Amino acid sequence: MNDDELIQRARSGEEEAFQELIERHYRTVQKFAFQIGVHPPYVEDVTQEVFLKVYRSISTFSGGTFTTWLYSITLNAARDLIRKEKRQKRNLQAMKEKDNGKLFDELETGEETWELHDMIRSLPEKYRIPLILHYFHEQTYREISKVTGVTETAVKTRVMRARNQLKKRYEKAGVIHE
Repeated sequence: MNDDELIQRARSGEEEAFQELIERHYRTVQKFAFQIGVHPPYVEDVTQEVFLKVYRSISTFSGGTFTTWLYSITLNAARDLIRKEKRQKRNLQAMKEKDNGKLFDELETGEETWELHDMIRSLPEKYRIPLILHYFHEQTYREISKVTGVTETAVKTRVMRARNQLKKRYEKAGVIHE
């Protein structure tokens, strides 16, 4: 059964059809959330939030590619989480300053990261999102355009600029040589 059929069945209240949609797309949402910058401990939360939003608004799905719609919802959920994380970091920093850093220095831990992932995450969002969707999720420029709300030409340009920035960063880090 394809996604369109499952969506129709889910709209009519069939829980099994919605469960099948979740099972079919769960890993894709997790992977995309991670790739666009959601920290590993929060990927599961974002993924669950995405499917909760899908459940609540499946009746408003206007057709098109279901995965494109999922990517849009995931992107918005990730942006919400990242804004929340930034607020929490500011609040934590303010608390550290009041505490002179004594308690909080003991609580900080380092996370191992992969060089490429870090480089991709450090790209500006307008370059990072199209790059990830194109290379890691095999989305066409047209599909990416729908997710990001920019023209196909802008998507192509952003993917190219993202690749160029990554190449420069790799060269600077001594990973590749021309």
